[in-house]
Amino acid sequence: MSAQPLLHPRNIHQGRYDFTALIKVLPALKGFILNNPSGEPTIDFSDNNAVFTLNQALLACYYNVRLWQLPPGYLCPPVPGRADYVHYVADLLAAGFAGVVPLGKQIALLDVGTGANVIYPIIASQSYGWQVCGTETDPVAVKSAKVIVASNSGLRANVSIVQQYDNAMFSGVIMPERRFHLTMCNPPFFASQAEAEAASSRKWANLGKATQGHQRNFAGQQHELWCNGGELAFISQMITESQLFKTQVCWFTTLVSQQKHLAVLQKLLRSVGVAQTQIIEMRQGQKVSRILAWSFLTAVQQQGWQVSPDLS
Repeated sequence: MSAQPLLHPRNIHQGRYDFTALIKVLPALKGFILNNPSGEPTIDFSDNNAVFTLNQALLACYYNVRLWQLPPGYLCPPVPGRADYVHYVADLLAAGFAGVVPLGKQIALLDVGTGANVIYPIIASQSYGWQVCGTETDPVAVKSAKVIVASNSGLRANVSIVQQYDNAMFSGVIMPERRFHLTMCNPPFFASQAEAEAASSRKWANLGKATQGHQRNFAGQQHELWCNGGELAFISQMITESQLFKTQVCWFTTLVSQQKHLAVLQKLLRSVGVAQTQIIEMRQGQKVSRILAWSFLTAVQQQGWQVSPDLS
């Protein structure tokens, strides 16, 4: 059997976690360490507190984020997989910059639905120095994200958080004078609570645990996990709305969890007249996810593309 594909080559979370380094920056993590059957250190990934503390340690150790707190029950995402998304969309930009990923504040990223955890802005700003605007409809999540940004000096200069309204994706955020090189989104994947709970049960089984009721080891609020019509309806709305900003964004992107949705979404993209599309597959162990990317600009039009640095 062939080996599972590795994380993106620039992803710093390759291989096993360096628990010695992580405990050094966050001693509290030591209380959650246990040995796997091979005698190697790990944590119980079915334990919400252990997962949260591991995330705190990863963000402190690798992204210089020393204060990271979440409201109870809000999504606590796995950092390595989130980092992969950032690095793959960076590759999209590299094609227009002589194959080199551009660094610094001249690159602007919009994270649609940044959540209380503000993970994508953290990784993008700390890995590449980009300016990132994170949008969110949930006022509790907005408050949490703003506290995280304000509490970490390495984020304050590069990350802004905007309250989004009216169930819009881009309207009200991408103003006429603003441009973004990239947009990102981790949409609510499920169409109902029942779908989300079924997926959670499968995850518990994969972890070798009995069902944990409605508990999820990475937590998550309703709007973070499901919406009417699920990811297909959500992304379809995003594609439709993106037409209004076709000259203001180089690449629109979103995660797509179910492969069967790609054909429908690609058909919609053709109908709105995009110039370029890409599907990027990501693997983390047994999990497979996909990035759907589209642009209304040709590759020639994207070269030398500039963006206003004002993300306030």
